[in-house]
Amino acid sequence: MYLRNHTWYVAASGPEVTRELRRIEIMGEKIVIYRTEAGAPAALEDACPHRKLPLSMGRLKGDQVECGYHGLTFDCAGTCVRVPGQSLIPAKAHIRSYPVVERYDLIWIWMGDPALADPDKILKVEHWGDPAWGYNTGPVMELDCNYLLVTDNLLDPSHVSWVHQTSFAQAACEETPLDIDIAADGVTVSRWMTDVEVAPLYQPLVPFAGNCDRLQHYEVRFPSLAVIKALFTPAGKGGRGKPVPDDAFIMESYNLMTPVNERQTRYYWFQLRNVKPDCAETSAFMSKGIKAAFDEDKAILNAVQKGLDEARNRPIDLAIDGGPLRFRRLLDKMIAAENTPPGAAGEAAE
Repeated sequence: MYLRNHTWYVAASGPEVTRELRRIEIMGEKIVIYRTEAGAPAALEDACPHRKLPLSMGRLKGDQVECGYHGLTFDCAGTCVRVPGQSLIPAKAHIRSYPVVERYDLIWIWMGDPALADPDKILKVEHWGDPAWGYNTGPVMELDCNYLLVTDNLLDPSHVSWVHQTSFAQAACEETPLDIDIAADGVTVSRWMTDVEVAPLYQPLVPFAGNCDRLQHYEVRFPSLAVIKALFTPAGKGGRGKPVPDDAFIMESYNLMTPVNERQTRYYWFQLRNVKPDCAETSAFMSKGIKAAFDEDKAILNAVQKGLDEARNRPIDLAIDGGPLRFRRLLDKMIAAENTPPGAAGEAAE
């Protein structure tokens, strides 16, 4: 089961959605997505109600989708506006439409009750469009694993010591304890590591020489939107509660996971940084390095999913699993509450 009425999910990147009908899958639901003649995104259930042919196999006529089998035609709201050969349109000919909004070069979709689709609930990107901050991104990742394995990974900074030895890792990542903070919208794990070497990926980026104080901040919002902050200051200048010095390096990484189904996840990502905002070479360097690290995660997570599917006994938990376990427990409660009919909880209590 999934959380549907809490937040918007990423359906596609902006460039992926064109005047061509495109089939996507989210939470096991097949959806056809496209742009209107005015350029606005639109999304419909990808099945003609007549014989269930995918509408993505049909054609666009203006802003309407025509089924490729018998010509039933649907507008952007999912209303059937034409049934060839008859004037009466059956009430059951209409299909579901999904609220979609374009923001941050991404197409966001609401998978729950359309009446609750408030665009203000879309994840806020603090420094988007700020000319003092640089931007980089890369291609969407297709993972063969459940999306909760990805949130587990993002709430487990310790894994960088073994998975990302040429990019994010350093010895302090193995032993420095984690702080876990619980909020209404998610779980954050973080730690300050003091007077350590700068991790390999960040060495060309920090604007100072020598050792650093480093903050790892992994914040995962329910159900699957993560904001990861990397903060590097000269040694002695960092720490919880201290002001951020002018010569600090900050990277904010947005990691947006969309459940395709129980065994597949689409992973959209981009970073913002407070150094060299207009440097294309720096953006390319960061995209290449971070994609390489994410590919390392992909190999691990795909193998973990396969291992869990084939397991003969339950996996064990360790102290480092505190953040992921708390996140899962809280999310389970939210999903259960969303799927409990009104009055059912009280009746069960009686």
